[in-house]
Amino acid sequence: MIDNRNTIIAVILSGLVLIGWQYFYNIPQMEKQRAQTATQTQLANPTAQPNATPGSTTPTANSTAAGGAPTNVAPANAPIVSRDSAIAASQRVKIDTPRISGSIALKGARLDDISLTKFRDTVDPKSPAIVLFSPSGTAAPYYAEFGWVAAAGANTKIPDQNTQWQQEGSNSLTPTTPVVLKYNNGDGLTFTRTISIDDRYLFSVKDDVSNIGNAPVTLYPFALISRHGTPHVEGYYILHEGLVGYLGDQGLQEYGYKKIDEAKAVNFKVTNAWLGITDKYWASALLPDTNAQLQARFSSNLTGTQRTYQTDYLQDAQTIAIGGTGTANARLFAGAKEAATVGINFPLAVGLGGYNQALGLNHFDLLIDWGWFYFITKPMFLALDWFFHLFGNFGIAILLVTVLVKIIFFPLASKSYASMAKMKAVQPQLAALKERFPDDKMKQQQEMMEIYKKEKINPIAGCLPVMLQIPVFFSLYKVLFVTIEMRHAPFFGWIKDLSAHDPTNLFNLFGLIPFDPTTIPVFGHYLALGIWPIIMGITMWFQMKLNPTPPDPTQKMIFDWMPLIFTFMLAGFPAGLVIYWAWNNTLSVLQQAYIMNRNGVKVELFDNVKSTFAKKKTT
Repeated sequence: MIDNRNTIIAVILSGLVLIGWQYFYNIPQMEKQRAQTATQTQLANPTAQPNATPGSTTPTANSTAAGGAPTNVAPANAPIVSRDSAIAASQRVKIDTPRISGSIALKGARLDDISLTKFRDTVDPKSPAIVLFSPSGTAAPYYAEFGWVAAAGANTKIPDQNTQWQQEGSNSLTPTTPVVLKYNNGDGLTFTRTISIDDRYLFSVKDDVSNIGNAPVTLYPFALISRHGTPHVEGYYILHEGLVGYLGDQGLQEYGYKKIDEAKAVNFKVTNAWLGITDKYWASALLPDTNAQLQARFSSNLTGTQRTYQTDYLQDAQTIAIGGTGTANARLFAGAKEAATVGINFPLAVGLGGYNQALGLNHFDLLIDWGWFYFITKPMFLALDWFFHLFGNFGIAILLVTVLVKIIFFPLASKSYASMAKMKAVQPQLAALKERFPDDKMKQQQEMMEIYKKEKINPIAGCLPVMLQIPVFFSLYKVLFVTIEMRHAPFFGWIKDLSAHDPTNLFNLFGLIPFDPTTIPVFGHYLALGIWPIIMGITMWFQMKLNPTPPDPTQKMIFDWMPLIFTFMLAGFPAGLVIYWAWNNTLSVLQQAYIMNRNGVKVELFDNVKSTFAKKKTT
């Protein structure tokens, strides 16, 4: 029948999408999570890594490309030390804020020690804080640097990464106490750096140069973010990780690590721009004045086997007269990509302007990878966030948003289910056509369309409920996957992280057997079958049973096996998505039963369920 055929096509297409999603994105997820855990361990104690590659870190040169900011290059064969050892090896100024802990190195005046105290490696609140920046000499150096570049051919002595700065004033950087650093080059130039920080993740850096020498000097202000070694990435197509920026009229520019390796360097001459390096949940970005003229650059440099990734900008030259002072201002975002902090550029995002609005930045909200379908993803996040602030639980927010979506699409779903109900009512007429024209398929189709026209039936209406669910499914998946608000967000019971898969497993009797089935080679990925995926499969099975048994054996087999197939496919998806799917199935059953009953069509759910078990009993 056409209705069954269309429904099967819709289900098969959805299944193919989910199979591809599972194969290309979710099967590698557990391996990448394990790799990420290993990377976190390496960051904390790189000397414990037997396979750590020497020569992966400390820059010893600050070479300046023509017309560009300094390029930090990592030397080969440099020894790797632990992060704690590298921090202890130099004099430092403490950073102490509600969200950031760390220090500023007096040697080089780099921001190279930042931990995000609000976020932890695991759901355990006692696990280590997330490490964002690390000094040179460690396994994965990552830092920001600011300063001046002398004009080509000039012999002006300017501070670099080896310069020892002198601290003045406060002994620690807090939201109320800035830090002042000074350096005198001995030739009449005094460099003063004032670093301040807000109560979130924004550093403000003011560089002053006073000239009491015997000649004017020309200097170019610069800022850079440098990251040594290719970092671990999630590797998902729907998520950008790497170099990113919104560069004036050139718009959003995204370069993954492989892409910038191939390009070597990409230069931009822009105003009203920001640029940085992003991970899934964390990022660092340079936020120059919106009216500043910039020579911006993304680059990748290879020294030995080690890559150094850098994003930087150089501003217009300043000529500092004798007795005069030059000033350059810079800003650095270094922290978590929280929507309320970064900002959401969307009409409904009241109170979520963040830095994007406060600093007048150019689409800084795109530091969060909302994707091409941001017009769906952002409203989904805003709805979840609104319900979360009402009830304090993102799991409850997912359930309520699902209800809201059902209400919004009820008119369309009502027409669809009403058409399906009418289609069920004419099944005897369609069956009679087969008997009247057993060998004339063309005549069967013609007469069938006449019946549909007479009864005002849309034969493809049965596909609408499935098709409507796909964009909602995708947007929720995107929100769960990319927004840090969902990271480690608990539900009830055993679900401690809605962005991770259900941790329980049928194949070890839900933890009674001390064994992880997912570690089995080849097919272990398919054995991550938790309680919520099973609940989802049961609700999907009930939804299938709401419709009459297809007369065709092939169709019947597809409908019988589909819930089981989807159960295994969705098992590795985020628990929040599986909970949504199970709840959506339940609401769909109730909604379809109501509409069918209102249209005078018998609801055959319990009859079909009963007949299924009766057949098994007979067998």
